[in-house]
Amino acid sequence: MAAPAFIPATVPNLPFSRRKLLSCGPVRCSKNPNEAFENSANGHATFPEKSIPRHPGVGRPPRPRRIILVRHGQSEGNVDESLYTRVADPKIDLTEKGKAEAEECGRKIREMIEKDGAVDWKVYFYVSPYNRTRETLRYLGRAFERSRIAGMREEPRIREQDFGNFQDREKMRVEKALRMQYGRFFYRFPNGESAADVYDRITGFRETLRADIDIGRFQRPGEQSPNMNLIIVSHGLAIRVFLMRWYKWTVEQFEALNNMGNAGMVVMEKGYGGRYSLLMHHTEEELKEFGLSDEMLIDQEWQKIGRIGELNYDCVMSNSFFDHFKDESCIAD
Repeated sequence: MAAPAFIPATVPNLPFSRRKLLSCGPVRCSKNPNEAFENSANGHATFPEKSIPRHPGVGRPPRPRRIILVRHGQSEGNVDESLYTRVADPKIDLTEKGKAEAEECGRKIREMIEKDGAVDWKVYFYVSPYNRTRETLRYLGRAFERSRIAGMREEPRIREQDFGNFQDREKMRVEKALRMQYGRFFYRFPNGESAADVYDRITGFRETLRADIDIGRFQRPGEQSPNMNLIIVSHGLAIRVFLMRWYKWTVEQFEALNNMGNAGMVVMEKGYGGRYSLLMHHTEEELKEFGLSDEMLIDQEWQKIGRIGELNYDCVMSNSFFDHFKDESCIAD
């Protein structure tokens, strides 16, 4: 696939008062009580993780080319569910097949990136702290030499849905049947989480991720390239919730999604206006199989051309709520 043209969004300069705070040095106590404090911010706290650093001759960092969501390889729990009754969920490992799946996934990711034809590409990883995701990253990472890996971060907020510590196998079957009756998004497992609970912590992670992207935390100033690829190694439900949160899908649309296979991946690729679209990499058929509706696909078409900061006023997926629009079609430019 040819690399899309990147149209950068314009970013206004920081207000003078903000720049003044960012330029402050550390507060130092005076040895002379009559001497004033040097470089005081007058009690105002600043938060560097929410501020875009400015360096001479360096503008806003380019957005990564892709955000790649990877589900862990086959785990021992996928093969034998009784394992959850005696082994803590975070400690369940990959099977030998799962390790091979992870290695193959890494090779596919590398092949996809190399087709861009860029020479300065790199990858940066976020990983769930569970054994099976950490092992997936370890085997997936074998496809990349050290010079290609910009870094990694263990991120607890993208962990598996909590099902309630050690699980009783028969009770869990009943609970999962009840979940289907109650609704997959809102049903909370006893002593565990609902998908709605996962949504809340994924929201926090998304804000951190967006701040990391805006700051350009993945690369040093002066070495920043648009050919960075972020890889998030997580779990099936967490990945679906992440996509729901990013694209503002409804609960009904979330509940229609299908789980990914082990070591499967969903690729959010930067479109022509700088936004991320699933249709830059995946076909409509692949996304329909994943569970996207026609309405969601129309929005993904817009995401391919929409610019950062714009809203899709022509197709806001409001047909999901208002039935008096039935005779009107939702058309994407």
